[in-house]
Amino acid sequence: MRTRPALEIAVVSPAGARTAREHGADRVELCTALELGGLTPSTATVEAVAAAGLPVHVLVRCRPGDFVYDREEVALMAAEVRTLLRAGAHGVVIGALTPEGALDVPALTTIVDAARSAASAAQITLHRAVDQASDPVAAVAALPRLGIARVLTSGGAPTAIEGRTALTAMAAAAPGVEVAAGGGVRPEDIAGLLAAGATGVHLSAKSHATPRRAAGWVPLGVGGTSADADTHFVTDGTVVAAARKALDAVA
Repeated sequence: MRTRPALEIAVVSPAGARTAREHGADRVELCTALELGGLTPSTATVEAVAAAGLPVHVLVRCRPGDFVYDREEVALMAAEVRTLLRAGAHGVVIGALTPEGALDVPALTTIVDAARSAASAAQITLHRAVDQASDPVAAVAALPRLGIARVLTSGGAPTAIEGRTALTAMAAAAPGVEVAAGGGVRPEDIAGLLAAGATGVHLSAKSHATPRRAAGWVPLGVGGTSADADTHFVTDGTVVAAARKALDAVA
């Protein structure tokens, strides 16, 4: 019997987690700095989001940019994994590559071992580093040997719906691995993604927060950042609800 497809929403705050829960999400992926592709959130944020009531998978990514990490960065992420799981996370979302685009097996093993030492039953997900791999399908096929049971992927394409052929190949290459389709997913894409073999979908379901600031805003970034860019994202309940409806229509 096929497991019911899960709806996961990327959130950055307890308020986002509550919005996701109220509009039908099954779980949340928690991060900070969505505008940078997501970074590791604080322990206090994990604790607060865990209290919101949905299972929480936490992104562990110590910096923006590529997924090739040195020894110090790997040690930092291993320490973060232990801390975040002890703070109430149900799972962690990790990734590391070699300069050649293969999975960095020693780095991933270190991080997976750290997760198991903190919470043996925690679900471990390979994040969209897989989409930067030289052979994303082969990378997914290697996951069971690393103790990783889930992958979040766009199939190596800019959006998951564009990568649906690769999603099908990933599902076939690793039958025991959950393939969560993520990357530019819209509610209208969900039926096609599930038909391609995805076992769940991941959406950021985000919109820009309404600015709450006085006139005469001084840009905080470099390179002439505009006031319009000096903002943050919030979870959009209407998008979550539309995704829930689309998932239920085909599940």
